[in-house]
Amino acid sequence: MMCGAPSATQPATAETQHIADQLEEKENKKFPVFKAVSFKSQVVAGTNYFIKVHVGDEDFVHLRVFQSLPHENKPLTLSNYQTNKAKHDELTYF
Repeated sequence: MMCGAPSATQPATAETQHIADQLEEKENKKFPVFKAVSFKSQVVAGTNYFIKVHVGDEDFVHLRVFQSLPHENKPLTLSNYQTNKAKHDELTYF
């Protein structure tokens, strides 16, 4: 991994799912399914997570979530998201 570059795509973890779940609650929007399937991370002054989430049928969304450094004690921030994604769409920086 290059310094500052996003990591390789990895299978979603319990932590990634927990991050996605918090955002679904925060956005006050319910999907038939909201399952994190893969993610990339990027260390900055905190961590950017790029998460691919299955939201039902053949539909996926990509989330960019910022997690600040622990000592800042700030909540997760949904920095951006992309809709109308498919299972084969690659997670890229957006």
